[in-house]
Amino acid sequence: MAHLRSRRRLGLAVPLVLSLTASLGFLPAAASAAPLAEPGAQAAEPAAQAADAPTLAYVVNTKSDRHTIESVRKAIAAAGGTVVIAYERIGVIVVHSANPGFAEAIRAVRGVQSAGATRTAPLTAAGTTDEGPLQLLTKSQAAKTASAAAGEGEPLEADQWSLRAIGADRAARINPGSSKVTVAVIDNGVDDTHPDLAPNFSAAQSANCVGGKADTSAGAWRPDTTADAHGTHVAGEIAAPRNGIGVAGVAPGVKVSGIKVSDPVNGLYYPESVVCAFVFAADHGVEITNNSYYVDPWLYNCMDDPDQRAIVDAVNRAQLYAQKKGTLHLASAGNSNHDLDSDAIVDETSPDDSTPVRRTVDPHECFDVPTQLPGIVTVSATGVRNLKSYYSSYGQGVVDVAAPGGDRRYQIPDTPSQNGRILSTVPDGKYGFLQGTSMASPHAAGVAALLKSRYPHATPAQLQALLKAQADNPGCPESYDQDGDGTQDAVCEGGKRFNGFYGFGIVDALDAVE
Repeated sequence: MAHLRSRRRLGLAVPLVLSLTASLGFLPAAASAAPLAEPGAQAAEPAAQAADAPTLAYVVNTKSDRHTIESVRKAIAAAGGTVVIAYERIGVIVVHSANPGFAEAIRAVRGVQSAGATRTAPLTAAGTTDEGPLQLLTKSQAAKTASAAAGEGEPLEADQWSLRAIGADRAARINPGSSKVTVAVIDNGVDDTHPDLAPNFSAAQSANCVGGKADTSAGAWRPDTTADAHGTHVAGEIAAPRNGIGVAGVAPGVKVSGIKVSDPVNGLYYPESVVCAFVFAADHGVEITNNSYYVDPWLYNCMDDPDQRAIVDAVNRAQLYAQKKGTLHLASAGNSNHDLDSDAIVDETSPDDSTPVRRTVDPHECFDVPTQLPGIVTVSATGVRNLKSYYSSYGQGVVDVAAPGGDRRYQIPDTPSQNGRILSTVPDGKYGFLQGTSMASPHAAGVAALLKSRYPHATPAQLQALLKAQADNPGCPESYDQDGDGTQDAVCEGGKRFNGFYGFGIVDALDAVE
């Protein structure tokens, strides 16, 4: 995905978080979000379904006690739904149904706190991630880069300006990270057969979560095609080893895993798949997750829409569950150059699985998920001049830290490739350039992994505080007129310590290990 996404602060990992009741409009976990109806009052026969009605996926969010969940299961069947999987510990049930009235019916059931469709297109039928298409590293470029490396560093490291920008090349000499730390790449799949990923790949912490149910069979986490380079690129940025083969990651000594969540038909990242990914990561001992995507089909999920509200609820329960079990999440801020602290944003891309409808949303009431959820670290992107990348979304009090994501338009580095983007691994043993906040988030995740290696007992909240403390803040630029037309392309609010472009600052790998 890469559209890119953003986030907010932490609460408790129960079905709905009391600290969020005001800001997100959630009901307390002990309350029902709908009029009460006795479980036994449901119709004896499943609800009739229109002959030509499409089958949709739903999330049904309930109290997390077993009695309630079993009662709701019966109501789901009576309303014409089929349970795909029930995550009882967080009270999230994934359902398929062809009953057009399923959501309305199930919201009236006792114990159901929110419920809604997770898509607008039928099951049988991405947000964009990066600015510009993938550019493969050519043989001639590779030869020049290897020559420029002159035996120092990895063969392709001369093109990795982003490592030098955050001191990751020097940090690796001090502490490359611990193999006891795993960063899970929740994305469109990771090619673990790549020679620059295989040594650090953790298959035991990898899965295919597409559809909401984890498949851990061998290779299930790999991308559907070699053209699906996004997740493999992200993985290399985090943990490509220093093995003399190609590139290096920010934390070349840590483990990386892949949790695939992209739909094989349209490449979208649906809510039920992301719920599965967060729960799987938590239950398999993952310390850090990287989330370079937004949850489809809505770029922003508005709390006054019952379907979108249910999506926010379900994904939030899952990510908070993981936080409670010790997992820190990082997510990209987005590639739309949106001010996520403004009063209004125009969204022309949602829903992205059917026909988009232009709408104006308030980002304080309509959330980019998972990026604007509590406790998730939101990462904006910078270029080689340490300026916010022209495409990167931003926002005072929204962005937590910044990291290199590339800027091929206005910030061009003096390297053999001369394109200003990020070089990393792509499927089929190759290397390529991408840019986006999708690339910024894994750089920050790599630094978080170095900090976790140094402070193995740090909680997610402590790790987030350490990540912010080591960041270097350039402060708001005097002018941000990137194209020179006399108009500011974005407005940075805040001071030298904390501002809307960089949060607490640009991450610093060297500071993280010293």
